[in-house]
Amino acid sequence: MVIFEDIQDVKEWLEPLDYLGFWDAVAPYDLTLQDRDHCDDLIASGEVDASLILQVLKGLAEMELTRAFGLKWRTYHPAVSAMH
Repeated sequence: MVIFEDIQDVKEWLEPLDYLGFWDAVAPYDLTLQDRDHCDDLIASGEVDASLILQVLKGLAEMELTRAFGLKWRTYHPAVSAMH
């Protein structure tokens, strides 16, 4: 199970996942997503493109994980150089 520090961590973790990898990766988090069988049926029937379903699922997972862990956007702090 991955521990996320910010929203960007979630985005970076989800981005490379394919459809099957997505379901395996999110399983430990017990997210409330669309029913997998329903998604599988939509893809098999050709009603909806698999890439579109995956995009929506990743968006839903991102929102749920962000809420569940109270994540914020990563804040960048510029390096401070010592001036002599």
